[in-house]
Amino acid sequence: MFGTLNYLVLLLYLAGMIGIGIHFSRRQENSEMFFLGGRKLPWLAVAMSMYASLTSAVTYIGLPGTAYAENISLIIVSFMSPIVAPFILLIFYPLYHRLRVTTSYEYILKRFGAPAKYAVASLFLLARLGWLGTVVYAPAMAMSTVTGIPLWICICMMGLLATVYTALGGLAAVVWTDAIQFIILIGGAVWVSISLIQGVEGGAGAIIALAGETGRLDIGDWKINLFSMTGPAVAISFFFQLMQDYGTDQITVQRLMATGSLKKTVKSVAFNACTDFFIIGLLMFIGLGLFAFFQNTELPAGITPDKTMPYYIIHYLPQGISGLLITAVFAAAMSSMDSGINSIATVLISDFTHGVKNEVRLARQLTLALGLLATALAFYVSTIGGILKAFFSFMGMFSAPVLALFLMGALTQKGNFKGWLIGLGASIAVSIWIQKFTPVHELYYFPASFFVSFSIGLIASRFFQPPEVPSGLTVWKR
Repeated sequence: MFGTLNYLVLLLYLAGMIGIGIHFSRRQENSEMFFLGGRKLPWLAVAMSMYASLTSAVTYIGLPGTAYAENISLIIVSFMSPIVAPFILLIFYPLYHRLRVTTSYEYILKRFGAPAKYAVASLFLLARLGWLGTVVYAPAMAMSTVTGIPLWICICMMGLLATVYTALGGLAAVVWTDAIQFIILIGGAVWVSISLIQGVEGGAGAIIALAGETGRLDIGDWKINLFSMTGPAVAISFFFQLMQDYGTDQITVQRLMATGSLKKTVKSVAFNACTDFFIIGLLMFIGLGLFAFFQNTELPAGITPDKTMPYYIIHYLPQGISGLLITAVFAAAMSSMDSGINSIATVLISDFTHGVKNEVRLARQLTLALGLLATALAFYVSTIGGILKAFFSFMGMFSAPVLALFLMGALTQKGNFKGWLIGLGASIAVSIWIQKFTPVHELYYFPASFFVSFSIGLIASRFFQPPEVPSGLTVWKR
């Protein structure tokens, strides 16, 4: 069982998060403060928040589970992040800072018009609401496994808590709670890895040797295989997925615009890429360590790879320490939950209802409603099976076409919204077919959807007369 000391550690952490929300609630005089922290937030705190937001419990629990069950092909993601960083800094952020956007979709408004802005903003809402359900479900599953509390209670507890402090303190509360959560989740991963090295006879060498013997280090298979996780699948999928996450997704754009300058944005992106390189490798190693540890220790029925890490924490680490590390799982989830509902509220107000009276009050009301909706969606995610598959399903269906329109706008003169709409319809049809009727590995969901929407969108654009592109809205005419 979880134990009294562990509950005390967890409750103190949760109370601290609420306290930060209350502290910043007194500073939310206007929408600029609520949505962007007055564009004066420190770049390092923003960088930590950006990383913590996108490193959800899907990553924190899912990556070790993947290494445990399959292989460490996802280690390639740690190399893709530094590769993608220059692309997003050259293509997107000079445009955003020059336009002083609040949401990334304001660029789409200027490039393609209001219907295009509403379309991509709506796709963002669909993708991130599904994603929010995933990041609530993952830690709730972990808590249910390690404490015996029914899953539905865990889901409600997790979803509502992050909603409260986000509604109180706006982006400033989100960024500073995320910075604390960043430290907790990094420290937790380091602690678990050290514990596994000490708990496996032969230490790190034995862990790596066993991983090699069982094929878990086989990332050298660079043949295209649509039905398994291989090097090309990871590299192709995450090149485009990271470009979407860091270049066009409002969760990241909102934070980077809050730094107030392109120079600080560059620092934040560089910090995030370096952290990605470290933490993804560490989480992969934890998965291999868990595989080695449980070779001679029987796991109970029902402990799937996604649940192995929290099971190890609660059953093989001392009281207090295990509470801190389960808190790290909470930190990973709450940092994504708070960022998601804050960004969705920002898009709804800035892109759909801009100009209403008392935007801060409306933002808080929307935040509460979105938190309740995301909590409800977590119950649906629990029926999909596998948190990484749920994540790739939502992002491939809705986010890949958004990236396609941004790149059509920034890189081409002739790409237009009507052509993109045809590409969007084709990509949704292809996504449904791949996900529901084929055994194609989920890593291919995102690139397949992107390539269909981008290529068909460009081809179809030739049949429509595009409006003249204003100067400064493509990389060719800045």
